[in-house]
Amino acid sequence: MYGTAGEASEKGEPVTHATQRILIVDGEAALREGLRTSLSGMGFAVEEAASGEEAIRVMEAFRGDAVLLEINLPGLSGLETCRRIRGIDSEIAIVMVTVRDSEDDMVQALDAGADDFVSKPYRLRELVARVRAVLRRVRTGETTQGKVLRAGDLELDVEARTLTRAGTELHLSPTEFDLMEFLFRHEGVPVTHARLLRAVWGPEYGSELEYLRSYVRMLRKKIERDPAHPEYILTEPWLGYRFRNPSVPE
Repeated sequence: MYGTAGEASEKGEPVTHATQRILIVDGEAALREGLRTSLSGMGFAVEEAASGEEAIRVMEAFRGDAVLLEINLPGLSGLETCRRIRGIDSEIAIVMVTVRDSEDDMVQALDAGADDFVSKPYRLRELVARVRAVLRRVRTGETTQGKVLRAGDLELDVEARTLTRAGTELHLSPTEFDLMEFLFRHEGVPVTHARLLRAVWGPEYGSELEYLRSYVRMLRKKIERDPAHPEYILTEPWLGYRFRNPSVPE
């Protein structure tokens, strides 16, 4: 289910998104109307498309920040629509709406180029949190190349290749550092096992899950106060991992 603008107001959500534009792609007119009312009430400028084909036409002129994309669309599939939107705009934030508990949908959504997903039924608060997270990722990616990255009490210096926690340097192997940097740069969004393996170890990797898990366990021992209950590197069941900044409210 989706929430209402009233729900957002009651929960004290700040209306700070007047300059942020979001495209809603869904075949159900009533759902689009409900989301438009809710998101407009929170300050988003909203565009709509009823199909994948219409979304592609809108995207040709759309200069927006995010796309909310239903996976089950009439005509052109949601996954193919996602691929084409990503081809038009490599930086736009894409959040795909998937079927509850469908592992295949989630993996395929991320592989198609989505930044994140939300499963039905969902609430508006959850949906907006996902959109905000991917928007932060896009903004961070534009400004942190070659700089110092920070999350909680962690500070990662990309050029010096050092990681400190509360001012104390942590000793990482070159591979551990590369993995840490990749997770840092994708703060707040899920990254699949295969994507992590390919990004850090090379294109010939993708299925060595226990190998990746071993490195994540080692990193958690170094950066987490309680590795059994991590606050930075969170597990996304069946999918991969999500790097969380504990200083950013959810």
